[in-house]
Amino acid sequence: MGGRTVTDGDEGGAASVESPDAQVVVNNPVGVPLIAPAREYHELREAIDAALANVLESGLFVLGETVERFESAVAEYVGVREAVGVASGTDALRLSLEAVGIGHGDEVVAPAFSFVATAGSIMQTGATPVLADIDPATLNLDPAAAEAAITASTAAIMPVHLFGQMADMAPLDAVAARHGLAIVEDAAQALGASQTLSASRTPGSEGGARRAGASGATGCFSFYPTKNLAGIGDGGLVTTNDARIAARIRTLREPGRWTGSPEHTEIGFNSRLDAVQAAVLMVKLGKLDEWNDRRRGHATAYSAALSSAEGITPPTEGTGNRHIYHQYTVRCADRDEVAARLRDAGIGYGVYYPAPLHRLDALAHLGYGAGAFPEAERAAREVLSLPVFAHLSEPERDRVVAALA
Repeated sequence: MGGRTVTDGDEGGAASVESPDAQVVVNNPVGVPLIAPAREYHELREAIDAALANVLESGLFVLGETVERFESAVAEYVGVREAVGVASGTDALRLSLEAVGIGHGDEVVAPAFSFVATAGSIMQTGATPVLADIDPATLNLDPAAAEAAITASTAAIMPVHLFGQMADMAPLDAVAARHGLAIVEDAAQALGASQTLSASRTPGSEGGARRAGASGATGCFSFYPTKNLAGIGDGGLVTTNDARIAARIRTLREPGRWTGSPEHTEIGFNSRLDAVQAAVLMVKLGKLDEWNDRRRGHATAYSAALSSAEGITPPTEGTGNRHIYHQYTVRCADRDEVAARLRDAGIGYGVYYPAPLHRLDALAHLGYGAGAFPEAERAAREVLSLPVFAHLSEPERDRVVAALA
């Protein structure tokens, strides 16, 4: 199995959910689209145009004051001391791993059900991804399975806050503490998601909630145009409470670093956030909670309408979680039949992901065979994501429900 993307847009025939070599399958028709990024621009056109004009007038297109303002705003939003903008969500993962000291000979535990960048970023450091099975209810990393995967070479755990819901961080924190491991949060899909904390787990929290990206050594975010906080191109960001980690990532995001002398002290990766992206993201950040609430409203309506639909199981919101529904993902007894109904009705859908990580050709060398992670494999056969973006209209949502119910 490979990792290509199958996309059915306005131009061509239907995307098949049966494609065994696809990491992502998307059907995005004009009737009821799965995603519609332009609708965000239509709502905020005046503010976005002004922000872009300011950047163009400034002539400061890479990093600079616009990026610094956005970094500070996200750090405050997430509830951490530092945020560092980088070129993509994948780079956020890779640079985070480098910054916490992961490299050749190390192992990093990660869920078997995720986008390929989760494992790919680990491999790019020279370390080895060690996969573990998922919780069948939330589709996130199972803490018990993660602990069982730890060896003498394990240096970190990378939980993925899949589809906008945080992994169960309290037991994962405990596992990491017992084994002296770093936690790097793959929060690419979860900016704005949160999880209730106990005061005993987090002194001073007083039973409050912590947002995605504030629990681990680092939190890693993507601003790809389909994300809840979406740019107009690639972009990413790392959050942390550790000033040393932040400084290290600022060094690594540069192609070369020098400290007042003509000699570069280190070769980095050239992974900098553009000011154009930061300007657009800064405008949208002010709408993020409202837009996430709209997603949650769509999810609530879907779950109520589909609760008695035969062969379709709505997603589960874990106890204490504020799920922000980057995807609204149901499980289907017969996914092909459900997908066909949606296609025939002109309704978009996605399959994230029709192949778990250990069944991809690019990761075959890890040595896992069929059946190694039964819950991840079952999820890959059953998951189907419905339109849930913030600007989905109620009539469009009703069309989705009618096609399924």
